[in-house]
Amino acid sequence: MNEPRAWPLDAEASVQRAGGAQPRIVRGRSFARAPSALMRQTLAVVLAGGRGSRLAQLTEGRAKPAVSFGGQFRIIDFALSNCVNSGIRRIGVCTQYKAQSLIGHLQRGWSFLDGRLGEFIEVLPAQQRVEPVWYQGTADAVYQNLDILRRHDPEHVLVLAGDHIYRMDYQVMLEEHAARGADLSIACIEVPLAQAHQFGVMQIDAAERVIGFEEKPAQPRAHPQRPEVALASMGVYAFKASFLYTLLVLDAADALSGHDFGRDVIPRALAGGAAVYAHDFARSCVNHSAGKPYWRDVGTVDAFWEANLDLVRVVPELNLYDREWPIWTHEEQLPPAKFVFDEPLRRGMAVDSIVAGGCILSGCTVRRSLLSWNVRVDEHALVEDTVVLPHAEIGAGCILKRAIVDKHCRVPPGTRIGVDREADRLRYHVTERGVTLVTPSMLGQNERARQ
Repeated sequence: MNEPRAWPLDAEASVQRAGGAQPRIVRGRSFARAPSALMRQTLAVVLAGGRGSRLAQLTEGRAKPAVSFGGQFRIIDFALSNCVNSGIRRIGVCTQYKAQSLIGHLQRGWSFLDGRLGEFIEVLPAQQRVEPVWYQGTADAVYQNLDILRRHDPEHVLVLAGDHIYRMDYQVMLEEHAARGADLSIACIEVPLAQAHQFGVMQIDAAERVIGFEEKPAQPRAHPQRPEVALASMGVYAFKASFLYTLLVLDAADALSGHDFGRDVIPRALAGGAAVYAHDFARSCVNHSAGKPYWRDVGTVDAFWEANLDLVRVVPELNLYDREWPIWTHEEQLPPAKFVFDEPLRRGMAVDSIVAGGCILSGCTVRRSLLSWNVRVDEHALVEDTVVLPHAEIGAGCILKRAIVDKHCRVPPGTRIGVDREADRLRYHVTERGVTLVTPSMLGQNERARQ
């Protein structure tokens, strides 16, 4: 009986991407492709100013895109890596809510683009450029920076959410967008009809032209050929630049608008008869082990926990070990993970887990868990089905099950979390699915996880 293969795979055997030119492979390492003419004419705007209130206390000190993910990354690294790997080297990042951690990460991890070649990642903070107000919505965030966009003079503008986990070749989408002569293209993915009310849902004709769009409808419309699913927007929009500018000016002048792309701008474009097309994510998804498109909105505590722990599977749905499409980030200079003691009741070990650099597991047991960098777990502790964010310390004799431990937490020796849910609710945040979120402030510690 054949057992499933575990990642990593070597560069030659790694999962191939769907469509588009392949990146250049040199000595087994990945180098992002040289930008095509179309990519040089494109500017990306990443919307990264949201608080992400559904993540509860995980975002009390940082914006959602700055939250740690996958052991060594930040959530925003996925959208930015997709840009760089696709050949898009002109990127603006709109920031607003508690942005210091995010800005610091961009400065440390994303300063490698060469301004001498017209490449940049530019932070676009809410600075009241148009009126004495902060960003009033996703569309308003772009509108308030129209003068900057016009100065860069792109032919196409790619608008992205900075808080989703996926690997996508934007060049495939933009080539399709340009070939169709589209004013606007919207990347979409099939979702179960029962979950579609959480997304923007579109209806399309036989040519994939969008003929209807509703943002988070109470009664979503099913796919015309597949009644069990709906077509959901991924928050990835390719605009003809001149068309985007016109739309945003009209939206800004509308006192009744909420200045949101899904609720206001896209319906306005459809009402005006614009050429709006759907782009099937299956055509531009960078393939992975499951063989189907992977895209996750990690906007809730449960979704964040599930997406992290999916990575510890033997064959995860999201392949982070594909060297042809790397996820770039700022990596701390840390020593390798260390496991110490090998006694019958005092053995440092981790099973079916991810353990990042700088971690020390001292006579403890870790199962089906993800430990981010610089985590310490002391002797006789048991950690199961748990996500531990950077710089956390788990004291001796602790028991943690189905939990998320925030950055800088110092869990006192003997603490039991995830064992008695009712007791947990008195002190921590417990989700409907029984995942317990622990932050420094919940532990009565003055040091808050600012980054």
